[in-house]
Amino acid sequence: MPLEKAPERDVLQSVNVCLDVLLSVAQTPDVRLTEIARSLGETKPRILRMLRTLERRGLVRKSDEGTYRLGTTAIVIGTAASTQVDLVRIANPILEEVGQKANETTQLRIIDNGESLCIAKFEPMRDLRVQAMIGRRRPLSAGSYKVLLAFLHPQVQTQMIPEVLPRLTKRTITDRAKLIAELDKIRNQGFCVSYGEVSEQLVSVSVPVLAFDGSVIAAVNVGAPAFRTQRSDVDRFILLLKDAARKISAGLGW
Repeated sequence: MPLEKAPERDVLQSVNVCLDVLLSVAQTPDVRLTEIARSLGETKPRILRMLRTLERRGLVRKSDEGTYRLGTTAIVIGTAASTQVDLVRIANPILEEVGQKANETTQLRIIDNGESLCIAKFEPMRDLRVQAMIGRRRPLSAGSYKVLLAFLHPQVQTQMIPEVLPRLTKRTITDRAKLIAELDKIRNQGFCVSYGEVSEQLVSVSVPVLAFDGSVIAAVNVGAPAFRTQRSDVDRFILLLKDAARKISAGLGW
């Protein structure tokens, strides 16, 4: 279903113009202030304020000749967006393949703003199944998505662990020392299995998708109702997810 456009009353005009300026620079590298103002039908003083704001945030940079092109922050955003789009495109058929074999719900999650974020999913055609939702967020410190936290650089990992760990069920780890020990175990074994940490009726298994340098890109996951999930099922999910993670990494060129 296509996304609905925001009502005009909800649009901040200054932000709207600022984004138009950024797009002008992206579409025409080494463009001049006068050209941007003319193409947008705005005054040069207003466009100059926009450009200075974007320059301060690293989204554009000004050359010695007075022209503008994208800055390093814009490149970082573009690279991240491209990677996420590629991730979803490559992962979708693989998630479906795993989901069909497991006959359970599969997800692809990334780290976003200190949380795990679902960016792709597959749900099997059965009445009772785990409900997944693209855009749904979960704490990194709970459930099998701890695998994302486990494969971060130790210094980054420490920064990402909150001082107070949220308790979602009676099985959620809320002690920092216990969580760090659990993360070491997850990293060593290469996967994470969660029994009732986010929902008491849920068994969740996650495997990291890694880059060539060992850094974590995403996590692939199978979630299933606890009442019908045996240890043999968990072992099978782990094998399916490890194979899926390898395929996604290979599809991204890693």
